[in-house]
This record gives sequence, C-alpha cells and structure tokens, in this order.
Amino acid sequence: MLSAQALTIEELEEKIGQEVGVSNWQQIDQATIDAFASFTNDHQFIHVDPERAEKTPFGGTIAHGFLTLSLLSSMAQEAQPKIIGSQIGINYGFDKVRFLTPVRSGDSVRGRFVLAGLSRSKTGEIDVVWDATVEIANARRPALVASWLNRFYLTKDPEVAAC
Repeated sequence: MLSAQALTIEELEEKIGQEVGVSNWQQIDQATIDAFASFTNDHQFIHVDPERAEKTPFGGTIAHGFLTLSLLSSMAQEAQPKIIGSQIGINYGFDKVRFLTPVRSGDSVRGRFVLAGLSRSKTGEIDVVWDATVEIANARRPALVASWLNRFYLTKDPEVAAC
C-alpha cells in the first residue's frame, strides 16, 4: 500500500497517469448499512431485511451504492497525496460513476486512486481528476469505478500545511 505524502503541485503533475494511493480495508457490516438506510431514508429490503434479501440472487443484504460511493471521502483522506500550498479541498463532482458489483454485508472494501488529470483553472485554484476504484476483498470485479473531481484552493501563506 502506498502511503499518503505531501507533494508540491509540480511533483503531483509528474504523477499524472499513475496510481498514487491505496486506502486501508474497511468492513461494511449490517449496522453500517442500517445506519445509512436510516440517515438517507432508503429502506429497500435488499439493504435492511436479511431474511428477504437471502432469497434474492445476492444471497443476503447489500450496501447501498451511495454508501459505497460516500466512502471515497474517507478512503481519499488515507490514500491521496496532500498538496503543499493548498488550504482547502472540496468535492467538485463526478464525470462518471459505475456500480459494478454489490458490496455484501460483511465485505471489506478499499479505494485505489490514479491521478488522471490536474489543471490550473484560475489563479489560486487547481482542479484534480482521480480515477477512483473501490475494490471488494476477494472479489474479481470492483464495487465501483468513478472519475472524481476535486478543487483545491491555494494559499499565499507558505506556512499553511498541506491539504
């Protein structure tokens, strides 16, 4: 696993097209799925009713796709390089998201991040595109793939820590 490091913008640009980080494994248990269902008000039985879900082709409950997608934020904190001179980074959206394989209750997942692009959109800002993949332990296909955009706002203060 690659560890998150702090890089200058120029150093980060040199890594375009390369995998720059892999997060730790996170287990998705039924309690997590149930909490997500409560928070989002999405109580479809395939997520929250183990007895009914057992009779489906999945053989049990599965995580919401949006739960899996939302884990990218914590995975990124662990795996993506910090950018020296940035004071804040924001989620700018997605150009593509595909849910390829359901995450079953009890599965472990982790994120892989390839730096797909970096542009200096305006003075004091950079846009970064990540090819993000969420893998499922012991599965041949990933849970999801996404083209994820982040915007970073730069500081003029060289003492500001990397974001």
